[in-house]
Amino acid sequence: MDVLERILTTLAQEFSDLGQVEHITRATLRLLLAMFLGGLLGYEREVMGKAAGMRTHMLVCLGAAIFVMALEQDGAEADAMSRVIQGIAAGVGFLGAGTILKGQNISDVKGLTTAAGLWASAAIGVAVGLGREATAVLSTVIVLVVLHLMPLMVDPGTRTRPDDQADEKPGDRR
Repeated sequence: MDVLERILTTLAQEFSDLGQVEHITRATLRLLLAMFLGGLLGYEREVMGKAAGMRTHMLVCLGAAIFVMALEQDGAEADAMSRVIQGIAAGVGFLGAGTILKGQNISDVKGLTTAAGLWASAAIGVAVGLGREATAVLSTVIVLVVLHLMPLMVDPGTRTRPDDQADEKPGDRR
């Protein structure tokens, strides 16, 4: 066996974690769906001029799906999967905290909705990674309704809680 054959054999072994065409197709579809759904949420945030936009939401959703899929492919038990999902939620929570800015007074807080959107993107990525595509798509639609349509239904003058106005400037809608 010459060197090239050994290299090719080693490469084949290293990339054999998906093996069959069905597994490759399933993984590819899940990763593309996670990227697409995260992109939809990020697009809404980007159009609204928020700090975390399309690429950030895509990467959060895609990353969460990858963490879950890699563990699932390894045959992880439910308790291990639960710990990974907890880690994703906590880690993205820290990422979201970076989008939150506090002003001088208590009602001057910006970025809460964007942070919550990042967290929701991670949850959607987890759903996709677990093979719950319908749940992920439905969740994305609901999050988009909350982000885009809810502000149209609520009169800004009726909001009294600081977190309700977290991401907007006076006169803006989220």
